[in-house]
Amino acid sequence: MKKDYLKDEGNALRIQKHQLNNTENKISEIDDILSGLQKEQTSNDEALDKMLLEMSTLLENNSVVVSNDTSTKELLNIESELSVDTEKLNISTVSEIDYIKLNDNTSWDDYINSIEDYGFKHNLNLEEDPFKHLMTKSQQVELQKQIKEEFTLKNANCNKYDYMIAGTCGVIGGLIDILFGGMPTDSKLGNIADEQANKITEKFAEFVGWDKDKAVEKGSNTTASAIGYLEGKFKVNYDQTSIDGVGSKGKKLTAKNHHLKSLGHSPDLIGLFFSILNQFTNTSSFIIKGKLITIDTETSELQGDNFIAKIFCGFANWFGHIMSDWAGSSGTVKKDGRGMGVPIPFYSLFQLMDFGEFNYTPNKNNKKTVKLTFAQMTSTIFENGYDSRHSMAMAVPVLTTELLIRFMYTMKSHFYHEREWKDSIPSGNIPEVRRMLLVGHGTLCLIDGVDAGIRSGGDMVTFLLRTNLLAWVRFGQLGLKEVNAWWNKGHIDADAIDEYLDREYRKMLKRI
Repeated sequence: MKKDYLKDEGNALRIQKHQLNNTENKISEIDDILSGLQKEQTSNDEALDKMLLEMSTLLENNSVVVSNDTSTKELLNIESELSVDTEKLNISTVSEIDYIKLNDNTSWDDYINSIEDYGFKHNLNLEEDPFKHLMTKSQQVELQKQIKEEFTLKNANCNKYDYMIAGTCGVIGGLIDILFGGMPTDSKLGNIADEQANKITEKFAEFVGWDKDKAVEKGSNTTASAIGYLEGKFKVNYDQTSIDGVGSKGKKLTAKNHHLKSLGHSPDLIGLFFSILNQFTNTSSFIIKGKLITIDTETSELQGDNFIAKIFCGFANWFGHIMSDWAGSSGTVKKDGRGMGVPIPFYSLFQLMDFGEFNYTPNKNNKKTVKLTFAQMTSTIFENGYDSRHSMAMAVPVLTTELLIRFMYTMKSHFYHEREWKDSIPSGNIPEVRRMLLVGHGTLCLIDGVDAGIRSGGDMVTFLLRTNLLAWVRFGQLGLKEVNAWWNKGHIDADAIDEYLDREYRKMLKRI
C-alpha cells in the first residue's frame, strides 16, 4: 500500500461529498425555478379565464347593434392582451453540474489526477486532512473521545482484589501443572494427550482409506497399523534417519532426532516451506551443529498436472506425513507404545543455537557428566519425549489459568462494577485484563520454575524437561505487551483498532 493511499481515498470521498452538495444545491435551484413557473402558470390561467369570459360576453352581445368602431376597438384590446413580448421575459437557466469523467479503462492513478484537477478548479485544498471536511465538529469530538478511551494504550488501574484474583488463578494453574504435568514420560496429562493423539491418528487414517476392522481382526496394534498405512500413503523424500557421505555431520543424525533436525518435519510454516521445497527439488534440509545443510535425495515426482496442483499435493504430503509421525513411527509404537513424535511448532529453531556449555548426566548410576551445547541439550530433551503431544499436556494449566482469569474478570465487572454483559467482555486490550493475565501467568511460571528446580536436583536437562515451555512463552508475550503499553502510554493501540474493525466487519457481513 502506498504511503498516501488513505489520504487519496479521503480526498476522493471529499470530492464526492462536494459533488453531492453541488447536486443538492442544483436540485434546490431547480425547485425554485419550478415554483416560479408554477406561480406564473397560475397567473396565466387566471388571465386566460378572464379573457374567455370577455369573449363570451362579446359573443352574447352579437345581437346588439354596435358600431363597427366599438367592436374593432374591443378586438384590438383582446389581441394586445394575448400578445407576449419574449424580450421582456426573465427566463432562468440551469447550468450543468461539473463532474469527473470515468470509463472502464480509468485507473486509480488517473482517477486521483482527475480529483486533483477538480479540486484545483473549485478551490479545494487537497493537501489538508480530508477527514476534517468529511465529519462535523460534533463527530470529530466524538471520534477523539472514542480514540482516547478505547484505542490508546493505558496503564492498568487494578485494585488489590484484581491482583488477588489473578494470583489465585495462577496458583490453581500451577497446582495442576505440578500434580498432573511433569516430565513427558511421567505425566498424567501426558498419558491422556498420547491416547488422544493415537485416536486422532487412527481417525485421520480411516478418513483417507485405512480399514480399522481388518487391523483388529489380525490382532494388530491399531495405532501402529494406522501409522504404517499413513507412512505408505504419504511418502516423502526427506525422511532419512542417517546421512551417508557427509563425514562428521552424519553422526549427529539418528532415528531419535531426525524429526527434530529435519526441517520438513516441523509442524509450522517453516516445516511447510521446507517440505514443499524439498519435494520440488529432491533434497533434504537439516539443521546440524547450528548450520543448515541440504543433501540430494532420490528423485520423486509430485502428482499434479500444473504448478498449483503440485503445490497442493506437496502440502497434502506434508500434512499426511506429519499425521503419521506425530504419534511416533509404526516400528517404535510396536516396541515401547509411544515412539518419537514431531517437535513443538518452531522448536526446531533451537538447533541453530549451537553455543554454550551445560553439564548433563546421561546415566544417573555412574554420575559421569558430559558437556552439551544449548542445541544439543534441546535435542536431548526432545529425544526424552518433549514433543508436540507433550505440548498438549502443557497447554492444560496455561488454558486453565487464562480462562479462569477472564471468567473472574467478567463476573467482577458485571456484578461488582454493575456493567452490562457486553461491556464486561474480557478483551486482552483492556489494561486491567492485560495486567491480571500477566500476574496470573507469572504466578504459574513461578510455581513451575520452583517445582522444576527442586525436582531436577540442579541437572539442566531434567530442569527443562519439567519446565512448561508454553507457560513461559505466554508469560513472555504478556510481559512484552505490558512493557509496550507502559512505554507507549497514550499512543494508538493497533491491536484494539484491529479488534474493533473485525467486530464491525462481522456486523456488516451479518446484514448482507
